[in-house]
Amino acid sequence: MSVLRVTIAIVLALYVVLWALALNGASALVGPLVVPLVLAALVAMGVALQRFMGITPRKPHFRDREDDSSS
Repeated sequence: MSVLRVTIAIVLALYVVLWALALNGASALVGPLVVPLVLAALVAMGVALQRFMGITPRKPHFRDREDDSSS
């Protein structure tokens, strides 16, 4: 397993444990735990809307290293 997969698994497990704590009485955790879910939903809806409208995703434009030396 790569380090990235292990890190994702640990973070996901920690998130689930925090939700379990929140549902068992630590109600102060509910607000901060909802924020990532809402942000993920907003991003997913934005991507779905762009695909529905037929808008192609923008490709990143990087400057060459020689452009940095002139400035």
